[in-house]
Amino acid sequence: MAQTFTNKQMTEWAGYLTDAAQITIDRVKILDNCRNVCNFLPAIEMNQYVLIFTDKRDKSLFYDIWEAGHSECDVIYGFGFEPKGKYEKKKVADLIDDDITGPTVALIYNQNAHESYKIGIENDNFARGPIHYVGSEIRAVIMTMMGVDPEDRLLLVSAESIVIEAAMMASEGTVIAVEPDKGSEASMRENVEKFGVRNVPIVTDVHEDTLKDLPAPRLSFIVATDELENQIRDLIKKNPHMQFIIYTLELNVLSSVKAIFERHGIRNMRVTQITVAKTAKDSSFTAQPTPWLIKGER
Repeated sequence: MAQTFTNKQMTEWAGYLTDAAQITIDRVKILDNCRNVCNFLPAIEMNQYVLIFTDKRDKSLFYDIWEAGHSECDVIYGFGFEPKGKYEKKKVADLIDDDITGPTVALIYNQNAHESYKIGIENDNFARGPIHYVGSEIRAVIMTMMGVDPEDRLLLVSAESIVIEAAMMASEGTVIAVEPDKGSEASMRENVEKFGVRNVPIVTDVHEDTLKDLPAPRLSFIVATDELENQIRDLIKKNPHMQFIIYTLELNVLSSVKAIFERHGIRNMRVTQITVAKTAKDSSFTAQPTPWLIKGER
């Protein structure tokens, strides 16, 4: 098993590099890429200071940050498990040819960071493919209903754009993307790479064998198909206390969910319908699809 930074070493490094940057530790977002798969790109976009503990598994870290458009970020960094010797200070653009070959600690300063995450990414930002993305306003409501925490564990079926937003919010958790269709799976992988969310395992179904090595989700969001009841049955095996949000545009599906929930012991059913109308180029209002969201829990 690879050696990782101890708490003492991380504390010493944090003090060493924040002193070098002349800032206090409370201003820094700390990511330990040695122990966890961390979303360092969204973190850099949302925090002025990000302290990354990493090793050779993140060989192209600086190149990845540069490719995401953060070439002008300042980097103060050092090598090894102990903060000994002189630190280096450079721009990300100066480090793109430098591979990480051992334990490394890097303090990234992004003066253009947003400092907060705003839900509702515009659809034009997502990769194109066979997917019809839900409107950003509707997605913002869905994200609110999901109540995602930084260390959350979620599973989403055929919900590509929502996966990306959920993965950004659950930056230290896991968001399982279930994509039964090969075209959607390809777009999902493209979006995962584009947004730098590394906490998104992608699978093709929710069968017990498929999910056996993945963490049990707290909540599952499912775009309803004819497989809905089978999916619910399988997911309850993974977590008997699962929470569910079902998304559908079809009245017959809405009317069937109550009976499905009752058969599988899912209580506290709540139904929300979202209606959004936006102005078109000719200033007329154009209504978007109006989905039902059915929430319940065991």
